[in-house]
Amino acid sequence: MAAVLESPLHAEERLVYEDGGLLIHRTKRSGLRLAAAMGHEVDGPDRTKVSTEAYEDWARTTVAVALHPGQRLRMVKYVTYGWSSRRSRPALRDQVGGALAGARYSGWEGLVREQREYLDDFWDASDVRVEGDPEVQQAVRFGLFHVLQAGARAESRPIAAKGLTGPGYDGHVFWDTETFVLPVLTYTQPTAVAHALRWRHATLDLARDRARTLDLHGAAFPWRTIRGHECSAYWPAGTAGFHIGADIADAVRRYVQATGDSEFEREIGLELLVETARLWRSLGHHDRHGRFHIDGVTGPDEYTAVKDDNVYTNLMAQRNLLAAAEAVHRHSEEAWRLGVDDEETAAWRDAAASMYVPYDEELGVHPQVEGFTRYQEWDFAATPPDKYPLLLNHPYFDLYRKQVVKQADLVMAMHLRGDAFTAEEKARNFAYYERRTVRDSSLSACTQSVLAAETGHLELAHDYLGEAALMDLHDIHQNTRDGVHVASLAGAWIALVAGFGGMRDHDGRLSFAPRLPSRIGRLEFSLMWHGRRLRVDVRPHEVTYSLRDGDDDTRLELRHHGEEVTVTCDDSVTRPVPPAPPAGPTPRQPPGRAPARRSALGEL
Repeated sequence: MAAVLESPLHAEERLVYEDGGLLIHRTKRSGLRLAAAMGHEVDGPDRTKVSTEAYEDWARTTVAVALHPGQRLRMVKYVTYGWSSRRSRPALRDQVGGALAGARYSGWEGLVREQREYLDDFWDASDVRVEGDPEVQQAVRFGLFHVLQAGARAESRPIAAKGLTGPGYDGHVFWDTETFVLPVLTYTQPTAVAHALRWRHATLDLARDRARTLDLHGAAFPWRTIRGHECSAYWPAGTAGFHIGADIADAVRRYVQATGDSEFEREIGLELLVETARLWRSLGHHDRHGRFHIDGVTGPDEYTAVKDDNVYTNLMAQRNLLAAAEAVHRHSEEAWRLGVDDEETAAWRDAAASMYVPYDEELGVHPQVEGFTRYQEWDFAATPPDKYPLLLNHPYFDLYRKQVVKQADLVMAMHLRGDAFTAEEKARNFAYYERRTVRDSSLSACTQSVLAAETGHLELAHDYLGEAALMDLHDIHQNTRDGVHVASLAGAWIALVAGFGGMRDHDGRLSFAPRLPSRIGRLEFSLMWHGRRLRVDVRPHEVTYSLRDGDDDTRLELRHHGEEVTVTCDDSVTRPVPPAPPAGPTPRQPPGRAPARRSALGEL
């Protein structure tokens, strides 16, 4: 937008002080106000002159002094910023002016101390320590810092796909915020999750409008947006990507489950759950056998668009419907105000109970959409390396009708809805889709790492972890110039914690099944759970769980490889890592599509 406008900002106010100034602008279309104030502390010899001038788009402070040998001039510059789409111009002026006064009061040393304390607290809560792989150790910390920057909000605002690092995707928000970034923040910086979900809630009326436009009930959240409107033209992989509603609902469920924030659920989460559940009930239908189908949708894999019964979508919708019914039961009065009655919640439960999940009995795998396993196979042997990514070299029509997967889809379902699959099904499914997944998306490697670890292929999981973690530091997709891949960076945390840490949260409780690959000697991470900090220390043959930030009688119930374990602040608990069951042959990737770290960077 800035490239086509002569000036994207409208100047509203400018103030001049002797040692600084203040500017306020407003974006022409969205009405977002931005303010910047500066001030200077000048310590110099007599006759040092300080003056400031300000114009519509810039301000300048000039310090004039004649220095003789041995004399010194010391200047400290303070700059404060503020923005809001809600507050008035005087309120924003007072905000940045007050921040400037506070900065002067704290002084340089005080500001440095405050920033250090803030970051110390962040790293204490969020750091993941990886012994044996310094490259991944650096990369995961790089990623966590970018996730922190992207998620830090003074007001309820979205977390864009590129965070604050570049113009890629025009600052738009996609489903990957709720699916990759918010899980990390839920267990490390939960306040940021509440802000992000409050923004989604603020766009609910627009999502309802979009649902009506599509002749549906409830709320249909946009595939890509910046203010709540759909910013994408019709595109099969986007317009039919209704799973975003279930992704938002799952972020609500996870946040409330991890924090116990019932006030948030009552004020914000309930309405999000109700309106997304209503969408599924109107989008799906029962067949003559009573099975509930969701037809004509696109799952995470953008190479398989507008299909029937996408397993990921169906299973996430199922959990969405049940979560909504349970939240209505907890907050019946507020639900009544939303027009929810017993008949509607019964319909949600019925749709969830009868949700159809395709399964190929002959092959023993789940088709990621109905009929996928009978599609024509993609000719990988005839696809040279310079023809990837496929979407830039082949018509979507061809991709849509063949067995080729852009990014983890059924594999993503096995991670987020792992409770819906047996261990044997996961192993067979993972091997089947590994041979067909080309990872033309940065969102795939971390999920493949998680399932590789769960199915016993720890070295392959390590390689996929490297690809996710180094996505931007090694510019694997050759587009980091447009900004970092925040979801992939968050995915490195997921690959470590959910993959090698084996962390799951399916049933409202934390469970762990940790196992390390040969090249990692130790893994340590922390999780926030109801205001308490759980520390998990994984070594090759044992795991220690310890609890912080609670009273002496604080207890946390969790599972370790299926065993019930109670951890208190008084006593850490150490348990052995049981022997891993046989994993079987290592799954193979399409020719030339092995994890980037292994193929391009070599073994560690």
